[in-house]
Amino acid sequence: MSAARSEEPPGDGPSWPGSLSERAFEQSPVPWMLCAPDGRLLRINEAMKELAGLWDRELSGRFPTELAQGDDAPIDRVDSSVFEESTRLIREVASTGVPQTLETYVRAPGEVETRAWEVRYTPVRGADGGLEAVAITAVNFTEQFAARQRLGLLNAATTGIGASLDVTRTARDLVDVTVPVFADFVSVDLLDGVFHGEEPAAGPLPGPVLLRRAAQARSGADPRASQAGDTVATRERYTPGVVEEGERGSYPLDSPPARSLATGHSGRYVAGDPELDSWFAADPARGAWARRHGLVSLLTVPVTARETTLGVVILCRLGAAAAPFTADEQSIAEELVAHAAICLDNARRYTRERTTALTLQHSLLQQRPPRQAAVDVATRYVPASGQAGVGGDWYDVIPLSGTRVALVVGDVTGHGLQASVTMARLRTAVRTLADVDLPPDELLSHLDDLVISLNAEAGAYGPEDSGFGGAGPGTDPPPGASVLGPSAFFDGQVFGDIGATCLYVVYDPIACRAALARAGHPVPAVRLPDGTVEFLEVPAGPPLGLGGLAFETVEVELPADSLLALFTDGLIESRHRDLDESLRLLAAALAEAGPDLLAVSERVLGALTRHRPEDDVALLLARTRALGGDQVADWEISPDPAYVADARRLAARQLARWGLDELVFVTELVVSELVTNAIRHGRPPIRLRLIRDSALTCEVSDSSSTAPHLRRARTMEEGGRGLMLVAQCATRWGTRHSADGKTIWAEQALPTR
Repeated sequence: MSAARSEEPPGDGPSWPGSLSERAFEQSPVPWMLCAPDGRLLRINEAMKELAGLWDRELSGRFPTELAQGDDAPIDRVDSSVFEESTRLIREVASTGVPQTLETYVRAPGEVETRAWEVRYTPVRGADGGLEAVAITAVNFTEQFAARQRLGLLNAATTGIGASLDVTRTARDLVDVTVPVFADFVSVDLLDGVFHGEEPAAGPLPGPVLLRRAAQARSGADPRASQAGDTVATRERYTPGVVEEGERGSYPLDSPPARSLATGHSGRYVAGDPELDSWFAADPARGAWARRHGLVSLLTVPVTARETTLGVVILCRLGAAAAPFTADEQSIAEELVAHAAICLDNARRYTRERTTALTLQHSLLQQRPPRQAAVDVATRYVPASGQAGVGGDWYDVIPLSGTRVALVVGDVTGHGLQASVTMARLRTAVRTLADVDLPPDELLSHLDDLVISLNAEAGAYGPEDSGFGGAGPGTDPPPGASVLGPSAFFDGQVFGDIGATCLYVVYDPIACRAALARAGHPVPAVRLPDGTVEFLEVPAGPPLGLGGLAFETVEVELPADSLLALFTDGLIESRHRDLDESLRLLAAALAEAGPDLLAVSERVLGALTRHRPEDDVALLLARTRALGGDQVADWEISPDPAYVADARRLAARQLARWGLDELVFVTELVVSELVTNAIRHGRPPIRLRLIRDSALTCEVSDSSSTAPHLRRARTMEEGGRGLMLVAQCATRWGTRHSADGKTIWAEQALPTR
């Protein structure tokens, strides 16, 4: 302790603290500067002199702003705004006594790279506590700033890239993140198949390949704008013109981008490297572009995800003031592109799945309405937005016997391939049930049973009962087998809990009446011939799959030239407006309907889907027709076998009036067999009806509900061949039931003229 005290300077020496402070100030490795409260420079230490290249004779009471102004300014490489801000902070500290901090980025004399500096402004007080000066220190925090910038850039990439499942949008996100904070020019070139969801070959891409420019941007002045005399010559972003966005191009075989594609590794180059010179010699257009924009440094980074190369990203720094890319910045670029590559591959996979689902959906929908005489039809299907994916909406036009037609619109809950597959199963079931001429309410009841059975089938194997080989609860299934619970997942799709809605309409052009029933579906709209639009009151049955509740059929009169609109809820439900407003828009669009149904469908969709729909939209428009009295003949037949001959004569006479003498023989045979069956096995009244349209239809009705069955008569049997003959002679035949009994019908093709 005594030795330590002996080394201390004498306590009464009045000069040593000042001289020691002077030496500490001059010899400090931290750049120091003292300023008067008004901002005039007083003195600087050696570290600051070396940093700024200043000398005491250049200071002598000058303001910081004077150091960068005039021809004799000692510092001409720093933007004047830095000195203006410094002067403001000095005066603020002098007036408030509160320390301040400024972050700035300048290049020291003799150095190439710009460094980051944290400049601190601290008040210096005298013995009386009054503020006498402001001390300024500068701390080099370039490494910390680079790490912070790296983290900020990667964070921006995490939040800014991949918000969309669109390939082009994702590529533009990468460009937005990197320009201009990391590079002056960035281009993203991808394999053409990536845009269509195709699976590229695994591994790097040897040899020249054709790429499509997905996105590109450059910061700075646009030379084309200044050459054109544009008053706004400086634009934040503009697209260069060697390869435009959306265009295809390729790189020479030995060029840096091609090398990255072939090897799967990134490359870092500076102007004058032999690799760049060789590339620009083989590619004069890009060479001219590099010289025109002052290329300083270039990075090529392959876009690789899941061991598959999707394309290449090129990053450039341009202009004499730009610093070349460093090895650390190359690593940053690799991380950025690696993150973007995963997002691009996700977008590619989504594009593939969506394309597959859309293709499946369109293939499962009715490609073109069948020929029939009851209605004129126009149909439209609009898939949901990209995020929602394809759904299970469908429509159908099904010709029925007696020139009637069934109009169907349905909606399966959910989206994706599973919804499309479920839609196909339900559509097939509806067509099968419609073929047996069930009334709308009965058809929906059978369809409801089908959905319930599908749910039961999907949930048949639960976690408590695997169902394999009589094993007990909890037994694992054999290898390769899957166990499905009530909400099991397979390839991202949910099985079980299937739900759907459906609207089923049967229109009769002879009676000009329609029978309707709905299962949880929106009611249809109808535009009457006088131009009024109304929404039909159809009892709201439960959605399909609930069971236990009955459906109800209503009949309405629809005069000829009425326009019936069937649609799914995606047309009228939107977060941009309420349901009443959507119904008003729909009514207004239908009220202005013209003769062209396709134009009407465009008008309806234009009015209600200005924003991309959040759910699928299926629209079916049907303009009703009426069969004239000269196309239908109807008689009541006495229930006496003796009157079968009269029925044949009535039919033959009517065919003669219609000029269908070629069909008389077959028609007499059909009438004879059907009327005889009705007399023997049915109950009166018995009616015979002939309908002439695109085919000749013969119908025999009675009040009995017993249906005939086609069977093969044995060799020695005298009866049982009547329906066999009808089936052989007619194009098609069948039976339909009603509340009044049944109708047996048979169709014949009209002779060609």
